[in-house]
Amino acid sequence: MDPHPKGQQQGGTPTEGTRRELGSRELQTFNGTARAEHGADVPVFVASCVFTRPAREFAARHRLCLIDVDLLGFWNSGTPLTSFLELDISRSGTHRKLHPDHG
Repeated sequence: MDPHPKGQQQGGTPTEGTRRELGSRELQTFNGTARAEHGADVPVFVASCVFTRPAREFAARHRLCLIDVDLLGFWNSGTPLTSFLELDISRSGTHRKLHPDHG
């Protein structure tokens, strides 16, 4: 039996066209400690996948900055982290930060 199902590398990184999504539960946990426990002024959650709509909406309400797999390339190519802080995902899909007043 193959210990790594099709589309999964060791460590659980999606490959071969599969695309994992991160939900609001993980962001709720992150939000619960980012400011209070770690003193973050601007909590930034970086993921090698995309975020679900509920996760993006939660992030907008709690002023979290999300950087997903689609934005990692820009950051890796030299785009300053501060450039990602005010992105509006309401216009562009799953990989941009929503404004808190998004409805």
